[in-house]
This record gives sequence, C-alpha cells and structure tokens, in this order.
Amino acid sequence: MDQIIYIGLFIFLFSAVLQGLTGFGFSILAVPLITLFISPKTAVPILLIYSMIINIVVLYSTRKAVNLKKIWILLAAGIISMPLGTHLLVIMNEDLLKIFIGSMILIFGILLLIGFRKQFKNEKLAMLPVGMLSGLLGGSISISGPPIILFLSNQNVDKQTFRGNLAAYFLILNLFTVPVYYWNGLLTKEVWNYSLTFLPALLIGVFVGNLLSHKIKDNHFRELTLILLILMGLLSIISGLN
Repeated sequence: MDQIIYIGLFIFLFSAVLQGLTGFGFSILAVPLITLFISPKTAVPILLIYSMIINIVVLYSTRKAVNLKKIWILLAAGIISMPLGTHLLVIMNEDLLKIFIGSMILIFGILLLIGFRKQFKNEKLAMLPVGMLSGLLGGSISISGPPIILFLSNQNVDKQTFRGNLAAYFLILNLFTVPVYYWNGLLTKEVWNYSLTFLPALLIGVFVGNLLSHKIKDNHFRELTLILLILMGLLSIISGLN
C-alpha cells in the first residue's frame, strides 16, 4: 500500500508539471501510468476530480479569452455521449480497458506528434462527431482532450483563447460527469481517500510547471512528451494483454 502511494505521488507530480508546462497532457500521461498500479475504475474518477481542480485554475487565468459560442456544439455533443463512456467504464473488463486506454493514447499521441491537421469544409457539422468522441473518452477513461485539441489546433486562435476554451470545455464536461459517476457508484470512499492523499503532489506539480513554463521552449518539450506518451500507450496495451 505504501509503495502505491509513493508511486502515485510521483506520477501525479510529474503529470501536473507537464500540465503546467504545456497546458495539456495531465490525464493522457497519468492514466496509463496509474492504472498499472490502481484499478481503472478507481483511477479514472480520481483523474476526474483532479482535472476539475486544474481546469478551474486555468479557466480563472484565461477567463477573459473564453468564447463559449465557438464551442457550444462540441459541448452539447460531449455531454450527450459522456454517459455511454461511463457505462463502458463500469462494464468493461479491466484488461480490455487498459488496452482501450493504451490504444487511444497511442493513436492520438502519434497524430499530435506528426502535426496532424484536417481542414473541415463544414466546421459546425464536424463538431458533432469530435464532441461525441471526446465525451465518450472523457466518460470512460477521463481523457476527453485529444479529439478537441486536434480539432481546435486547426483554428487560427491565439494561445490564451485556445487554452481558455479548452479549460471551459473540460470543466463543463467534468461538471456533467460527476453526477453520472456518482449514479454509477464510481465515487467510492477509496477514490476520495486516494484523491486526498495524492492532492499535495498535484498542487506542487502545477505550481512548478507554471514556473518552468517560462524557461523551457514549449515545442521541444511537447515533442519529447508526445514520444513518452506513445511509449506509455504501448505499455498500457502490453499490460492489458498480459
């Protein structure tokens, strides 16, 4: 038990530093690592709680740049599909869930690494499947970000608007996810105990990441991070297969 706590503290510390440095990647990195030691049904709700805390901090700092009119279709589609993702979390075999987690991280890690871009002729129509995929992933493995990040990266918006809209999307989706998790019995005493135990590492990591963000070039760090994420996806798949 003590070993799991020490490992969890390190994982959440490192993942939070990554989030502070690059503005994304907390769940993408933390989920495949922590589910090697803690059941996905316990780990994913912890990530939900932590994602809310991180997104509140980011949203506060970028609140003037948020434009919900630009993302309301993404939000609606994500909210609609999120309960189905949560149902998958409840019913799926844990090994299959690890393979699913690893596969999603691997696919999106490669797409982000190669700088995938897809121009849509009808942007509003494209928002529906993007939002639904994001909600499905958010409800099942607490990683709703990659589809939205890939989609918004095609838009010519400034960094603050990009970060602000992402934080608003994630936080609103999180708020709708909490009662669904509660209804499905996922917010257990074990989840809350772990969440409180690992919380100091999360807060310290975000603080350190924000401090370092001014000293490290984002593009170099993101490339290294995405390579690491791809390796983590492979590791999660191997763990599920074994």
